Amino acid sequence: MAEDPRSMRERMLAGDPYIADDPELAHDAARARALVQRLDRLDLNDGDGRRAVLTELLGALGEGSEILPPFRCDYGYQTRVGARTFANYGLVCLDVAPVTIGDDVQIGPNVQLLTPTHPLDPGPRRDKWEAAEPITIGHNVWLAGGVIVCPGVTIGDNTAVGAGAVVTSDLPAGVVAVGTPARVVRTL
Repeated sequence: MAEDPRSMRERMLAGDPYIADDPELAHDAARARALVQRLDRLDLNDGDGRRAVLTELLGALGEGSEILPPFRCDYGYQTRVGARTFANYGLVCLDVAPVTIGDDVQIGPNVQLLTPTHPLDPGPRRDKWEAAEPITIGHNVWLAGGVIVCPGVTIGDNTAVGAGAVVTSDLPAGVVAVGTPARVVRTL
């Protein structure tokens, strides 16, 4: 890759290719892992404790929102969660690029929100270059258990995505989508 005076963190935050095992990014990832481990050790009945850890970890956590552990993320600060959103056990949020989750979203168990992309060419991939594309989940969306949302996807408001679906492209507002890849089967 061409010379670029920016740090790898600056490149990542700008949405440009970066080297994933950069020391500055490794420090950020270690911070996130430590906070996630603290979250995992809390009693499930300690909602205030979970909220305190999530508020420290995430870029934003709306009022009345809850994420049940285990929860995994790359950095945390790239994830913003709206108000009254609920994420069940096992949410994986690879937040290399921004992940924006709207208000009143319901996220089933073992959902994956995956922003990273990797070069197809083996040379840059071997050299640890990667990039990412943001994910946006609109308001009042339901992601059923096991849904995978791929890099660069936007899901419109009031949409429901069926269990196990793999969302590879944008979904409009007010639809039901199912399957692999997810396809619209009904308008709400």
